Amino acid sequence: MNPILLDLPMPIWTPRLCIKPRFAGEGPALNRVICTSLEHLKPWMPFAQHAPTLEESEEHCRRSVAKFILREDLTLSIYTRDGKTLIGSTGFHQPNWELRSFHIGYWVAAEFEGQGFITESTNALTRYGFEVLRARRLEIRCDEGNASSFGVMDRLGYVREGTLKHDSFSAQGEVRSTIVTARCDSKGLPPLDVKW
Repeated sequence: MNPILLDLPMPIWTPRLCIKPRFAGEGPALNRVICTSLEHLKPWMPFAQHAPTLEESEEHCRRSVAKFILREDLTLSIYTRDGKTLIGSTGFHQPNWELRSFHIGYWVAAEFEGQGFITESTNALTRYGFEVLRARRLEIRCDEGNASSFGVMDRLGYVREGTLKHDSFSAQGEVRSTIVTARCDSKGLPPLDVKW
């Protein structure tokens, strides 16, 4: 099936979160979250090496809307359940629609780290990936030194398939290694009330 014709029910609701696609006009909220979390995000995220302008943040949001419609990339914003506070970002990236394989990515604002929001949102996306996108494979990758990110993968039963040694550059331009984990079904996921 042509992925552009796929209807994707949104938002995704969890007990504490509302996860939904980027939208035009979201730039100021995204800009605030990134700018207040630069030092927290800088070691892992190439986009956080300098504070973006409001225009850059809004442009990102509008490009994300276009890519979502085209099903080229499914970037999602993570909000508190009431939909008022943007706390991070996630999504299904590098989609292979023929195989039905997707990479899940994520980051959270510094003030919301350590509260289980990324584990909760990734649990929800894993369920959505298998139930709605009919994924055959969901993959999560992280820098070998990113213990917090690997902890999310481990808690959700993603199987470590290996480490790609010196496969890319870090956000600071240093050679890095990448941990690769994956799931091929949702069996054994921690219980979570998810709706879409």
